[in-house]
Amino acid sequence: MLEIRRASVLYPGRDGADPVEALRSIELDIEPGEFVVALGASGCGKSTLLNLIAGFLAPSSGQIRLDGAPVTGPGQDRAVVFQKHALMPWMNVIDNLSFGLKLQGVEKAERHRIAREFLELLGLEDFETSPVYMLSGGMQQRVGIGRALTADPRILLMDEPLGALDALTRERAQELILRIWEAQKKSVFLITHSVEEALFMGTKLIVMSPRPGRITHRFDLPFSRQHLSGMSGREVKASPDFIAMRETVLSIIFADEEKAA
Repeated sequence: MLEIRRASVLYPGRDGADPVEALRSIELDIEPGEFVVALGASGCGKSTLLNLIAGFLAPSSGQIRLDGAPVTGPGQDRAVVFQKHALMPWMNVIDNLSFGLKLQGVEKAERHRIAREFLELLGLEDFETSPVYMLSGGMQQRVGIGRALTADPRILLMDEPLGALDALTRERAQELILRIWEAQKKSVFLITHSVEEALFMGTKLIVMSPRPGRITHRFDLPFSRQHLSGMSGREVKASPDFIAMRETVLSIIFADEEKAA
């Protein structure tokens, strides 16, 4: 269980300017095995919230706890998948995948054994010894996801990981991430600018307001479960319930942008 209680972030102003309030009084629980997605206009504080959970940033006020223990910095219980895959270009696929385990002191044979399990899960078993620079963008992002998972984190944090992919690759990657989430039972926190992606992947959606970022709406979502129960991704996204929810969320975001203008 991750618990965020009244967390606010105030950035110092530059050259004597007033401080910038990035987040205000965030209240959020992420239950074990839950897939939470944050959505909102640019500048609403989504990345700041992810950085708080990752421990890259300390709140100006409020608390963040994981299983009752304060989050005071980065830790092995949280892993981040960045917008860019941030792989080591001089390493092959399996060495990139197992890099976190190497830092933990795991012997090479054991870390490669663990990495091979994820290679199969990611559909990359035929590319074990390939240099990562030879892979497509979608495959490189899969390696980045696998690298985060090999460390066996409690929570997987995903910072717009599919934004640079073409439309077809992005849809396939969404479905792959959902299959991995179902198999691994990890808690996931994803930020995205895509309403359709947020609705399709999350079990819970939070919508954040323009600065100062606040959680203004919360929705429980059924669509990822529908896909994992057998509906195709396109069937889910074409359903009347999905379309109605998409329009509801879009109207909230557009209204927030108009208020902030």
